[in-house]
Amino acid sequence: MAALPTPRACVAAIPPYVPGRTPAPRPGLTTYKLSSNENPYPPLPGVLEAARTAAEQLNRYPDMGCTALYEELSRRFGLPVERFAAATGSVALIYQLLQAFCDPGDEVVHAWRSFEAYPIALTAAAATGVPVPVTPAGEHDLDAMVAAVGDRTKVLLLCTPNNPTGPALTDTQVRRVLAGVPSHVLVVVDEAYVEFVRMADPVDGFALLRDFANVVLLRTFSKAYGLANLRVGYAASTVEIAGALRAVSLPFGVSGIAQAAAIASLEAEDALLERVEALVLERGRVLDGLRDSGWEIPDAQGNFVWFDLPDAGGDRTTVFAAAAEKAGIVVRPFPGEGVRVSIGEPEANDRLLDLAARLFRSTS
Repeated sequence: MAALPTPRACVAAIPPYVPGRTPAPRPGLTTYKLSSNENPYPPLPGVLEAARTAAEQLNRYPDMGCTALYEELSRRFGLPVERFAAATGSVALIYQLLQAFCDPGDEVVHAWRSFEAYPIALTAAAATGVPVPVTPAGEHDLDAMVAAVGDRTKVLLLCTPNNPTGPALTDTQVRRVLAGVPSHVLVVVDEAYVEFVRMADPVDGFALLRDFANVVLLRTFSKAYGLANLRVGYAASTVEIAGALRAVSLPFGVSGIAQAAAIASLEAEDALLERVEALVLERGRVLDGLRDSGWEIPDAQGNFVWFDLPDAGGDRTTVFAAAAEKAGIVVRPFPGEGVRVSIGEPEANDRLLDLAARLFRSTS
């Protein structure tokens, strides 16, 4: 029998991405999706109108150069347009970074558990992952990560705040990492949840860009700006690094609707960030309630909280997720490790607090 086409060996090793489930309809009960770290607020009217106007040009290709979006980002952050690269969400930029900078067998150092797309993207690039366990508090073990950098390391990934555990890095910590790794190692500061950070000494990503030539910032419009369905994010770095990202990007990847909505979101940033502040206040209420119930929850600097439920069999996460679904909320279990729950509508958060209190009492 003739041989059939086969994909590269690394393709078979790619772990599947597990998206947050959408709740099934429940008669007589409003259900809530708290499994994907989405912004629960609908688009602002002006953002929606910009998207509708752009949709009138569905028969035309979008601006492949994202010209207007880059100009708006340039005005917003004070960098030349050549230092930005846009893609279909910050996750697409992770794929592009590894494709542009990693040869087969090159190493990528990252925390674990962290964003589950990291091992998928590096495996697809035929790179070798070097996962470094997070601390018991869910934080990056930065000393161990720096120590893991070797001769084959091309990229070091920093997820701040860390998804799914919640803690964020400080500016001092990131600068210490940058001082401790060779300048040829690309240090990626993945700031998908940066707008939710409320802590002392927060990372100043754009100051890092001024001081280090091997840094790339990743940001997204999916979370705080509420454009998850449109898929648009951006990277900021040097002209050379941003150029490499654009060189490997999918032609016409960011739709015209997404570009228009992103620009309108930047123009309406004050109103959008009022919503973020409301979510931050809800996050604080949820954290206080969970800790009052007896749970030890890591510092939460994103729009989610993490229940650390280590169990080799995965039963604790299964029980938690099943109980949550019975209460009308869908959460994101990581079997054998824990459960991540997004901050949602107040009613959804109330149900989480009630559920968590009942579960803690039943297991204590």
